[in-house]
Amino acid sequence: MFLILMGFTFYNSKQYEKQVRYQAYVDSVAAAEKAIADSIYFAEHPEAVLPEQPEAVLPETPVSPVYKDSLLQASAAGEGTLITLQNEKVELQLTTKGAQPWSARLKKYQNYGGTDLYLFQGGKSEMGYKIYTGEYINTKDFVFEVTARTDSSVTMRLPFAGGGYLQQEYLLHEDSYLVDNTLSFVDMDAVIPRNVSVIDLDWHLTMPRMEKGYKNESQYSKVDYYFPDDDKPAELAGRGKGGSKRIEGKLSWFAFQQQFFSVIMRSRENFSSGDLSQVFIPESDPSHDLMTCSAAMRLDYRREEAPVYRNEFYLGPNHFQTLKQYDQRYEKIIPLGGWLVGWFTRFVIIPLFNFLHNTMNIANFGIIILLMTLFIKLVVLPFAFKSYSSSAKMQAIKPEIDKLNEKYPKQEDAMKKQQATMDLYRRAGISPMGGCLPMLLQFPILWAMFRFFPASIELRQQRFLWAEDLSAYDSIVDFGVNIPLLGDHISLFALLMAVSMFFYSKITTAGQTTGDDPNAKMMRAMTVYMMPIMMFFICNSLSSGLSYYYLLSNLITMVETWIIKKWFVHPEDIQAKLRASEGKKMPKSKWQMRLEEAQKMQQQALKEQQKKQRR
Repeated sequence: MFLILMGFTFYNSKQYEKQVRYQAYVDSVAAAEKAIADSIYFAEHPEAVLPEQPEAVLPETPVSPVYKDSLLQASAAGEGTLITLQNEKVELQLTTKGAQPWSARLKKYQNYGGTDLYLFQGGKSEMGYKIYTGEYINTKDFVFEVTARTDSSVTMRLPFAGGGYLQQEYLLHEDSYLVDNTLSFVDMDAVIPRNVSVIDLDWHLTMPRMEKGYKNESQYSKVDYYFPDDDKPAELAGRGKGGSKRIEGKLSWFAFQQQFFSVIMRSRENFSSGDLSQVFIPESDPSHDLMTCSAAMRLDYRREEAPVYRNEFYLGPNHFQTLKQYDQRYEKIIPLGGWLVGWFTRFVIIPLFNFLHNTMNIANFGIIILLMTLFIKLVVLPFAFKSYSSSAKMQAIKPEIDKLNEKYPKQEDAMKKQQATMDLYRRAGISPMGGCLPMLLQFPILWAMFRFFPASIELRQQRFLWAEDLSAYDSIVDFGVNIPLLGDHISLFALLMAVSMFFYSKITTAGQTTGDDPNAKMMRAMTVYMMPIMMFFICNSLSSGLSYYYLLSNLITMVETWIIKKWFVHPEDIQAKLRASEGKKMPKSKWQMRLEEAQKMQQQALKEQQKKQRR
């Protein structure tokens, strides 16, 4: 386990280095393309070539590009101003430099530590449209004119000397996280050549860290993209890994997703293709940023009287019902598991959670998790009862199993011992597979909870007992230095969960006999000792609400097992049943008959192998 985790850490660091190199490559290609375009223009228009700069000018001094269009040249030299659109939920700042988003603040949420929560801040977002108008331009380089403005909307224009203008409109809906954006090409036929068939959108955005634990936050942050009419969106990478993807084919929307909040852009006309990438910023970086996301999307340019591109931005929380109400499958970005686990989460866990919180008006989320655990345990109890009673019966016949181990101590008698053991189970009324199916039925529930709690924004910054945030780890000891595998802290809920898991494993394996079988002994040691330790390392940096749920689940299971052993399974009755059936021929189930047939075939094959060895 240690080698695998160390290898995973090494692989992650290599992937990050690859993403850094890839980003440098993309930047160099973009610079080269701009240089080529400029050189072609200057070769055709020698009068536009700038005079040589005096030697006194430092090389890093920025040089403003020269545009053929006089209005563009004047616009490029201007300074942008900020415009604020806001409603009850969102404060969106736009800059006239590029008519693009500048910052987005969510009013009803705060970062860990109590500061204002920004999805992105000023200077951390850059969005522009690349268009050929006789020369390549990027709208982010020009100051637009404001032609209309209210508290929730603004219209900006970029005029051209050759006639026509580009128009950007933004509308922030009332009491919503949605922003409508319309890009219009008005009277641009004389400006844009007839052979132009595409325009490109480039958006580079850096998302800050917002949560307590970097590891947990990065594991649930990613870039998603959605093809029209697909069942669910795809993702570049998960678990804190960088990645890039070239997408050929129409895209409906893409999302820059943090653990609990997202920036989503949807084109109602659909993007024709695109490139998406994400690079995670190291935890030690002083910027306190989480990741840099990039989208280079292509749109078909339709030569009509006034081409219009209608976009939609979602700037808000990853709340299931909130995302679902927009009917664009935005809610699918929340990682709820595969079809079976996801189905259980959507139709059982989330409705139950909402019922307890909204309908029953229970404000304490620790109590909600307790009630959810009790409810789920009661629902699956009929299935679990068979498993628990089978385990209790195994413990009741342990003395008889020990006798069989003494009777058949040799390895060559293993088949006889197995047949005698099966006969003992049959006489005691124990099904060897009795505990397997119920456990398989409960596994989707355990996995659903594993997916639900770290992704549930309802638990974000909710206090319970010593935990200040049920969506993050609850540290009781902070080392101040990062320890491999463990992290820089110890989570008390994770520690208690591991302890409860140890005692639960001790109880469930108490009736198992290993004899002299080294494999059985090793499996028992793994179950009792290694599994609790491994689960502690896994959950130490995850949601304390998840560890709290597993702790409750283990405690309730131990109580259920004790009740079943105390009042439903009586060892003396089982012993009496064994004595009464001794020497009698017991009916065999179909499963037992197939098992014995397989044992006979195995025994026959072993005899034939021994004969060949004698020869």
